[in-house]
Amino acid sequence: MKIFIDTANISEIKEAASLGILDGVTTNPSLVSKEGKDFRALLDEILKIVDGPVSAEVISTDYEGILKEGRELSKIHHNIVVKIPLIKEGLKAVRTLSGEGVKTNVTLCFSPSQALLAAKAGATYISPFVGRLDDISEDGMGLIEQIVTIYNNYAFDTEVLVASIRHPLHFVEACMMGADVCTMPFNVIDKLYSHPLTDIGLEKFLSDWNKQKK
Repeated sequence: MKIFIDTANISEIKEAASLGILDGVTTNPSLVSKEGKDFRALLDEILKIVDGPVSAEVISTDYEGILKEGRELSKIHHNIVVKIPLIKEGLKAVRTLSGEGVKTNVTLCFSPSQALLAAKAGATYISPFVGRLDDISEDGMGLIEQIVTIYNNYAFDTEVLVASIRHPLHFVEACMMGADVCTMPFNVIDKLYSHPLTDIGLEKFLSDWNKQKK
């Protein structure tokens, strides 16, 4: 299981990287806009912090526009993964870019049929959004189970990148289902190592140690 952080905030990326468990970063236009920085300059900063896949999303929604942006992004650094929305024009572009050796992350996936098409188009990663499905009373993690099964059935190389993770349980379930990657906001990563019994146990150990020293 690879752990990515889903943010464009440099401080959060540095803090997550300091834990020694961070494998990559995913960004999107919404996350980038929050930072108020030049997109290219922000990518350069991220790439200096994390030696792993960094997803950068295109803005175009037409085939030629996606190709142009995707090629430009891929030239920035070998760790750049071009993030492309799961639309018809996007799938066409994924096929072309993957044929050119460009790594792609197909995003906004909400159904197993979409995931199958992305894999056939040659996507490096597929990003199903589990939290957004849960928000409308659909089974987000059920989708992950379906995609993992389908990909295993046909031996697709596309990695399942679980996105829109809202809490540690999403992460644990994704691990148990055999997903390849989980991308999470910093506040979720920060909860993965926390447990009240750990805090209670440590407090007691230190209290007992201090007593015997007296």
